[in-house]
Amino acid sequence: MTAELRLAVEADQPAVGRLHHRSRAAAYADLVDPSSFDTRAADMLAAYWVERWQWEQDTHRMTLAFDAGELIGFSYIGPSETTGAAELYAIHLDPSRVGTGVGRLLMLDALENLPSYGEPVAVLWVLAGNTTARRFYEKGGWSDDGVSRDDELNGHPATHLRYSHPL
Repeated sequence: MTAELRLAVEADQPAVGRLHHRSRAAAYADLVDPSSFDTRAADMLAAYWVERWQWEQDTHRMTLAFDAGELIGFSYIGPSETTGAAELYAIHLDPSRVGTGVGRLLMLDALENLPSYGEPVAVLWVLAGNTTARRFYEKGGWSDDGVSRDDELNGHPATHLRYSHPL
């Protein structure tokens, strides 16, 4: 599948939040109680991205993927809290677009732009139980570097694994 990629602008952020909600609810349905996404509604993620964009638009890069004018995915990169690394914070797709190659286009775009942060390596965090995402990143040249962190997802305990990719 081909998709048109372009940089995000402020007006895109509510739609990004709604897509992010759909993506998370589908991707994590087997990892946490699916009803937990009802209490963390799409409007909350839309407001989250509007707010986050205000603070990070000068230091982060969001790339959007469109098909016939419809937002179908996004990636988000920027500086990392991991010393000596830039970070791929997100690749999210509309659930109907998983497996179509759009995620790969967004990953390639991210890998092309991550070196602009001046670091020798990129990192990302992925849920340990999200085997689909882990396979996706591994096929893209990312590898589990042995670092993990315990966190939560919609109020449920969750372990995240750090993956890295040389730049």
